[in-house]
This record gives sequence, C-alpha cells and structure tokens, in this order.
Amino acid sequence: MHCELVVPGLFSADTGRRLPALELLLARGRRASAGEDKRPEGLEAWLLEAFGLEEEPLSAGALTLLAHGGEPGDARWARADPVHLQLMRDRVVFVPGAALSISRDEAQSLAAALNGHFAGRLELQALEPGRWCARLAADLELPAASPLEMAGRGVDAGSGADALLNEVQMVLHEHPVNEAREARGEPALNSVWLWGAGRAPLGARADWQSITADEPIALGLARAARIRSRGLPASAEAWLERSPEEGRQLVVLDALRLPLALSDAAALAGALEDLEKSWFAPLLGALRKGRIGMLSVHVPDSAAGASFETIGADLRRFWRRARPLRETMAR
Repeated sequence: MHCELVVPGLFSADTGRRLPALELLLARGRRASAGEDKRPEGLEAWLLEAFGLEEEPLSAGALTLLAHGGEPGDARWARADPVHLQLMRDRVVFVPGAALSISRDEAQSLAAALNGHFAGRLELQALEPGRWCARLAADLELPAASPLEMAGRGVDAGSGADALLNEVQMVLHEHPVNEAREARGEPALNSVWLWGAGRAPLGARADWQSITADEPIALGLARAARIRSRGLPASAEAWLERSPEEGRQLVVLDALRLPLALSDAAALAGALEDLEKSWFAPLLGALRKGRIGMLSVHVPDSAAGASFETIGADLRRFWRRARPLRETMAR
C-alpha cells in the first residue's frame, strides 16, 4: 500500500520540539525533485491541483454540500460560515467560527432566521455548526479565502456581498441566540463569511483508491471523482484496520491549521504532539513491518511547501540522521 499524508502548515508549525518519528521519515526519505517540489500554498489549492482542477475556481460551497450527501445540481453554492467580527480601535477583526463553541441548535436557529429574512434570495443550510452553505440566487463576486485564512485580519467581503452582509448582520444582531451568548460572556455570531462560490466540478479525477479526511472540501472532491471516502479516525492504527492492503490511499491531517490561524502556541504544540503519537509513529512502525510499502508526506505550506516519500528500505540509511523540522526545511 502507498499511504499519502497531506499535512498543511507542518513546517510553519515548528515549535522547536522534537518529533522523532516524523523527523526520521523525512530524513531517510527522498524529497521531490525541484520541479515537482513547487506545491501550491494552502490545502484547498493543493487539493484542486491533485484532482486536476487547478484552472477551476474553488467551489467550496458545492463541494461541502457533496461531502454531506447533498446534490448541488446546477445551482451556484457558496460557503457561508458563521463568524464573529470584533471591533477594534481602527479596524474590524475576523474571528472564524472554528474558534468559537457553536452548538447545533444555535446554528440551526440562526440559519432559520436568515432563511426567513432572505426567502428567495439566499438559502442557507447549516450542515455542521461551524460550516454552512448558501445557494445563491444572484452571481455575487465573492472571495476564495477561507475563514481560517482570514483569521485575525481586517474584513473585506468583496464588492458583490457588502449589501447582503449588512442585512445578515442586522438579522443576527438582536437574535436570541446571540443575546444568550453575550449573556454567557461568549462572542456573538454576528456575521457570516461568504466564500468559495461556484457550481459542483464535473471533471474531478484522481488515482487514490480512498480518501480519509474531516475537511469537507476533500470529501466533496472524493465524491465528485467517485472515490471511496470516510471521516478521519482517531489514530493510524484505527485507519490501518480498515484500509486495503494495496493501492494509493490519501489521508488529510489538517489539525494544525486552526492553531496556526489563531497563533495559539499551546494548542499548536499539542496538535503536533498528537499527530506524532497518533499518526507519524504508528505509520513509521507500519512501514518497518511492511504493512505499508511507501509513505509520502505532502506539505502545502507557505513557509516551505514540499513532498517527501519513504519506502521500508530507506529506513536502513542510518547515515541520514533525523533533524529538527527547521533544518529539514532548509535542505
């Protein structure tokens, strides 16, 4: 079996702590050649290229709907994720919904209120508490940047959505859900971030036999390409129990993106340690035992995107010593 991991933000996440299994895999393996090593920055761009859609716009809304078993049809869909806009002294700062505790009941109640107000113009589906989709009645010009990319930045929604978002914010401002959140000292869900508008892609294709991920864009692309997919289990051991013996299998490990977006050093260190314990170390063991024939690590990363591949025989190259991530980046 060829197991391929995509770990966005891995090199940006270097905390100085050693990760023995990962470092050994990267040191003993082979880095992609110079031409192949120029990977797109960011997970979404990497996925689009991997599925042969690099010339297409990111249809995040339609793909998310596909990931949840919906049928986008010919309609234009966008992601419409709930967010908190924080007023600072000289700007409005963006806090993504993934950084907030949002219950399913809160999401459903807010989406229902917006649907009632925008009947015929906007149709929202709260597929997950922090991930909503919207069917667009008009061809709005929307950004492609995800909420995680926007975290901590000033807000510029795009020329086509300003009036719509002003209405959204008025509906949400005095909603009982937000009044209750503020009474508990929690940030209000006072806007949505509209992004990734488009129709479901028709030409998605890839050679993987299965895709394992929690990221709905990856799962939506898998469904569009008719590739078997499932959610991410807690560990590589659980994943290996259900994985076939042969073929290429993709696993998306995106646990670093939120703490990176929030500059949360403690959460980032914890996420790295969990990846090392739950994924990198068990997969290194599976490579040693021959359960995996090849292990690839793809890093779509603004710091130093790269791809590495390691086979069992490479682990005998003892002269290639494990290095901290920052030194691996410099290779």
